[in-house]
Amino acid sequence: MRGGGLTTLLFLVPTLVVFGVFSWSPIVQAIVMSVQHTNLVTPATWVGLANFTAVFQDPLFLTAVRNTGWFALLALLFGYPLPLVLAVLMSEVKRFRGLFTALAYLPVVVPPVVAVLLWKFFYDASPTGVFNTILGWVGIAPQPWIQSASSAMPSLVLEATWAGAGATMIIYLAALSGVPAELYDAAELDGAGIWRKIWHVTLPQLRGVLLVTLILQIIGTSQVFLEPFLFTGGGPANSTITILQLIYQYAFQNSLGGDYGAATALSIMLAAFLAVLSIVYFRITKAWSDS
Repeated sequence: MRGGGLTTLLFLVPTLVVFGVFSWSPIVQAIVMSVQHTNLVTPATWVGLANFTAVFQDPLFLTAVRNTGWFALLALLFGYPLPLVLAVLMSEVKRFRGLFTALAYLPVVVPPVVAVLLWKFFYDASPTGVFNTILGWVGIAPQPWIQSASSAMPSLVLEATWAGAGATMIIYLAALSGVPAELYDAAELDGAGIWRKIWHVTLPQLRGVLLVTLILQIIGTSQVFLEPFLFTGGGPANSTITILQLIYQYAFQNSLGGDYGAATALSIMLAAFLAVLSIVYFRITKAWSDS
């Protein structure tokens, strides 16, 4: 037994070394940098918690937190149920299911930068813009889309939902294929319609998958960067600047003197928040499942 345990440990050593070098080492380095003033060029100086204080005192910090929360909320309201609806509809399709599934998954294949630039073209605020032309067909006036502080964030969420819904839909389709057909047959014998079958059969059977995709979406939307960075650059009037974009500004755009210490400090704050959120979430869902 001891020999077998030693052999197992020897096989684990390469994995532990690689994991430590590429995962834990950057985390430790980030923690160290968060209490330093460094631009990676001149020698670093220890500043204690000054970086965290500077982040909290930055007027853009609360704006970025509020915008990130607003993006996450909108994405949760619109982007979370959409893949499930699509998956349920696809599961009911008998003909051309493969074609429809491929079309729904197609946005995932498009490179994210290409997708954003394509939608930026669609969001042209002129009357001849793609979306505004379509609105004109039904008598709706041209919209400012990403050029307006009030409509910019919903416009970003719309593109992000389009880009990511297909991947989650495939997950739900795979989960739906594992739901026993006998449950639907029994529901039909009880006179259940499509909505009652979804509520009493489909959703309970997918509960585990739904809970996992929920926390993954919350974590993902809390780290949104590409859309506000490429669409609006954080504008108009900082209405779309997010936490990750603020981290980018700290590190590369000299908003705090080009200090990587402030950037890593905010990164650690975000990571700690998401870690605590995940722990609380899984404890609540575990207690709910056990009950």
